[in-house]
Amino acid sequence: MSATIAAALKKIAVYILTDKKALKTALGIILGVIIIIIMPIVAVVSFFNGDINIDTDRLQTMVVQNLSAEEKAKLQFVEDIMNTIDDKMTAVGFNSRVKEAQVLYVLALSDFSNNPDFADKLVSCFSENQTDEQLISAVNSAFGTQLTAEDFGNVMGNIRSLHIDISDYTDISTKNNIDLAKWGIHAQESGWGYVYGTYGAVLDKSVFEFKKNQYPDEVGSYADFIEQNWLGRRTADCVGLIKGYGWYDAESGKIDIGANGMQDVSANGMFQVAREKGTIDTIPETPRLAVWHEGHIGIYIGNGEVIEAMGTQYGIVKTQLKNGGWTHWLKIPYITYIEEKENV
Repeated sequence: MSATIAAALKKIAVYILTDKKALKTALGIILGVIIIIIMPIVAVVSFFNGDINIDTDRLQTMVVQNLSAEEKAKLQFVEDIMNTIDDKMTAVGFNSRVKEAQVLYVLALSDFSNNPDFADKLVSCFSENQTDEQLISAVNSAFGTQLTAEDFGNVMGNIRSLHIDISDYTDISTKNNIDLAKWGIHAQESGWGYVYGTYGAVLDKSVFEFKKNQYPDEVGSYADFIEQNWLGRRTADCVGLIKGYGWYDAESGKIDIGANGMQDVSANGMFQVAREKGTIDTIPETPRLAVWHEGHIGIYIGNGEVIEAMGTQYGIVKTQLKNGGWTHWLKIPYITYIEEKENV
């Protein structure tokens, strides 16, 4: 294995496995994290912050080619366990939390994975509306471990901020108002940041440098804050949050500018081309609209709440409709408005 690839693997492992003392697993487990969890979530380049450009498919191939027969067997075992966890979590309705179960396996529970009931036992630790503290308490009780919610949260925080969860979308084949609201809620709950001129992709170093030069006032003047808080995370500006949903391809996981018929317009441009709109005092009861004032736009999710990319020092936040200074509402062009059948 080349020195470059070895260094790349080390960077990924260090990034994800933040608590080295907690990691007492074999090479196969580390490679399982790299190949099975990390790479499907985000391009490797985002973890390097622009330092190295690597073809992720080629990297996987090179890694596997350099494994011994024993190491390949370990990796196959890891993959089998990962798939079993995925199947069993999905079967009980926790498909959006598969990564949590897989991370627990990789970080701390690999010693138990030879037990025939391992996956069932792990899945039984999950419950609805569960906090990290409650989950880790259940895991410790089931397996006799001494994990901490803080360590688990540190790892999952990075994964949650990068992974886009579409498991509960109404219809991934269309761009619609209900799933737009879910997109915004996910962005807020996952801690997406704000960088002017971005639209939901991971902010790597090369994009950051480009945006600093492109927008010296809006980005350059906040460079230190952005580098400390948002680099390596998904970011968007106010209209970019909406455009990112429109441009997102659920199958490839990529966000391509101009995709799916959504034009690259500003917040004011979005308002101008909207055919259905009105003053804020006439906003319909049905949520999943956009709200607007001069130069700014947000997603109204109902119950008097708005998801908006507020600014560089705030990121994507949930705010109260009445406190936002919004002057108008609009139906976002380029997406289909459908009747809501269930709560977001």
